[in-house]
Amino acid sequence: MKNTSVSQRALVTGGAAGIGQATAFALARIGMKVAVVDLDAGAAARVCEQLIANGHEALAIGAAVHDSTQVERAFKTIDEAWGGIDVLVNNVGISVVKPTLELTPQEWQHTLDVNLGSLFHCSQAAGRRMVAQLSGSIVNIGSIYSLMAAPNRLTYCTTKAAVAMATKCLAVEWASSGVRVNAVAPGYVETAFTAELVRTGKFDPAAILKRTPMGRFGTAEEVAEAVSFLVSKEAAYVTGQILGIDGGWTAYGYV
Repeated sequence: MKNTSVSQRALVTGGAAGIGQATAFALARIGMKVAVVDLDAGAAARVCEQLIANGHEALAIGAAVHDSTQVERAFKTIDEAWGGIDVLVNNVGISVVKPTLELTPQEWQHTLDVNLGSLFHCSQAAGRRMVAQLSGSIVNIGSIYSLMAAPNRLTYCTTKAAVAMATKCLAVEWASSGVRVNAVAPGYVETAFTAELVRTGKFDPAAILKRTPMGRFGTAEEVAEAVSFLVSKEAAYVTGQILGIDGGWTAYGYV
């Protein structure tokens, strides 16, 4: 049966920081109950405390979402608290920036597990519930590197490209059951993650800005607002799409 509750129920993975945290706040602002799932349970709890203080309903869950057992436990927690789920945002992701010839098998496998395993386990758990209720929306957080290549980022580019294809596969498979699946593909966004890349010299911010037509980094809030649109009724006929949020990065082909 289609869910008819007033407040939709959302789960955001990696919701304790960066784009995930901004998305949790954005979904709460449009009236959703938000479960913040993060490996750092304490950080998830702190985000939920802020949400609750602002008058929203929130639930903190500590879980490693590339572990199927922990994912199922997280979804059962939401079932018990709210009776199900309407929105899933697959935000968790990691990157290894190093030459491919120096990449270890462990680094390769761990990136696959986190970036793709988490998407599979969470989407399958959400899909079982959404298909049964004939409604739901999933948004995957991809990257400009879902669409373009870069040196020294084999694991990241490969897994983010797979995120884009998984989005399309799930969209066409579940469309007849009323479940929409889309993705956003952010460019370089101001987060603690990108700040660490700058600090460790893994990219040059001046070069990035020169390469970006809009001449600035994006913000986590801008990505979150795009996610909010994709899960809203205004996007009711949008599925299987990869929405770039990159200041023109992927459109730019001039030297």
